[in-house]
Amino acid sequence: MLRRMKDLKGLAIEAKDGDIGAANDFIFDDKAWTVRYLVVDTSRWLPGRKVLISPVVVGQADWEGKKLPVSLTREQVQNSPDIRVDEALSAQDEIKYFNYHGWPYYWAGDRLWGPVALPQVPIAQEVDRKTVLTEEINKSHLRSMKEVTGYTIQATDGEIGQVYDFIIDDKAWGIRYMVVDTRNWRAGEKVIVAPAWIAHVDWQHSNVYVNFSRASIKSGPEFDPEKLDRAYERQLYEHYGRDNYNA
Repeated sequence: MLRRMKDLKGLAIEAKDGDIGAANDFIFDDKAWTVRYLVVDTSRWLPGRKVLISPVVVGQADWEGKKLPVSLTREQVQNSPDIRVDEALSAQDEIKYFNYHGWPYYWAGDRLWGPVALPQVPIAQEVDRKTVLTEEINKSHLRSMKEVTGYTIQATDGEIGQVYDFIIDDKAWGIRYMVVDTRNWRAGEKVIVAPAWIAHVDWQHSNVYVNFSRASIKSGPEFDPEKLDRAYERQLYEHYGRDNYNA
């Protein structure tokens, strides 16, 4: 199921034995375009602290109750490594976090979550932890969705708007689309672009460059969150001449 980041933000995070806080931000991998962590504000329970929660332990959301269950206890969360989530996460931070929980590393394998495609799939065997010492692993690819919201989207011939939201697959936690607010150009309309259509991102200057012209985007289907279904996705991919939509 596809979900908007803005709908996930603020959900109460429920451990096995009680509430631990609310989803405050999401940390994604800019190489695989996948959410690697939820940032949970635990200030009502653990004053002055935010904690990381991996999708590995996230269950099915209770949308009516506005809750997101996780298969951890409050004690496990409280005793987890105190990582400064307001700063750039290092490879050492991630190793410390995964070692604490005893989970295989998501970066050690050729699938979206290392040895598996979905984060919740039980892992039968540990992966080779020597992989974490490679140069690529020690180069962080983690970004805050809160920080990237507001980045300028650049078409091949000029600006088209700003990053407004993200559309997430709540099973694999992959980022399916960025939502672009074009209010300075298309009178408040919003469009969406897939990570595969991004030419490159200038992280230093907060610009996302896509492989389409302003005219192509302007003539594309407008984004309506109430109509985000397979029919709309097919229409979107057909408009941009892309044939890799996973129907």
